[in-house]
Amino acid sequence: MAMSDMVSGLAEAEADESSAFKHRSQPDGVVSGPEVGFVSRETARAGQAELANSDVKIEATVPNVMDSIDESTPLAHELASENRRRERLKAKQLPRPTQTRVLTVSNQKGGVGKTTTTVNIAAALATAGLNVLVIDIDPQGNASTALGVEHHADVDSIYDVLINDMPLGEVIAQCPDIEHLIVAPATIHLAGAEIELVSLVAREQRLRRAIEVYAQERESAGLPRLDYVFIDCPPSLGLLTVNAFVAAQEVLIPIQCEYYALEGLSQLLKNIEMIQKHLNAGLVVSTILLTMYDGRTNLAAQVAAEVREHFPNEVLSAVVPRSVRISEAPSYQQTVITYDPSSSGALSYQEAAAEIAERGK
Repeated sequence: MAMSDMVSGLAEAEADESSAFKHRSQPDGVVSGPEVGFVSRETARAGQAELANSDVKIEATVPNVMDSIDESTPLAHELASENRRRERLKAKQLPRPTQTRVLTVSNQKGGVGKTTTTVNIAAALATAGLNVLVIDIDPQGNASTALGVEHHADVDSIYDVLINDMPLGEVIAQCPDIEHLIVAPATIHLAGAEIELVSLVAREQRLRRAIEVYAQERESAGLPRLDYVFIDCPPSLGLLTVNAFVAAQEVLIPIQCEYYALEGLSQLLKNIEMIQKHLNAGLVVSTILLTMYDGRTNLAAQVAAEVREHFPNEVLSAVVPRSVRISEAPSYQQTVITYDPSSSGALSYQEAAAEIAERGK
């Protein structure tokens, strides 16, 4: 099936959204079930007094809730499933890659979760003990915000690396929440970098060269080798994104599980093919991650099925759901991995990170 057929075939699914699952998930912390009768304070006290005066001995036990949970309801089934997924993750030891993996996180469409995916997968790998660098080349600087790194106009940033030949090591900052995670921040100066890059020598190779020099500096200083470098791109195909494609070996594409997200995918793949042909023959689309998945809608399920059909080897098994916790975390200058490690969003990104690590070992 051609990519255009895949996109056009989704139009009917959007109209069928009204036949979504009847069981809606509850807000965080709310569990649906039979109504519990109201007991007044007086009744409770009387009952306690009666128990205190009786000869009956009650043995205090702390049952395991997950062992006794009834999975017959959709919410209970989901809770039990999440618990099993967490147990599987705890048993895993993420492998180190044999060499530094450089991944560009890109999609020409905005709002599909590029920055969210970048910072949360990087955080998940770093909390597992791997050495990770995030390079923010989006002028908005959202990745820098989420990782708690200063990126106001007076801060040395990736702009100075690309335009003024400043060493990458001089702009890197430590993420305050995660020990093994470092960040090259973006500032508003990047907004004009597209024009300034035009006249520079080897304009498409500048980020790649900076990363290579930084790796040599770490080795000379006796620092551990970086395991992963993630480059967060703006939603466009200007010179900043071209620099990211040339610097990377792999492309990670987040795809929102909605109709419009698929329309730009074929164009993105064509642009990557051009980069492969003219600037970076070793570049591959290694990973596709489905984001903002809403299991209550037929459309989301069909988009996921279509993408898996066309890219069976690239699409991760992990799917990132719509989550309030994922959206809240950046306002506290954190990733969801540190903001709410027990949330479903954190669990999904940890699973995605584990898959990426296991694929590259």
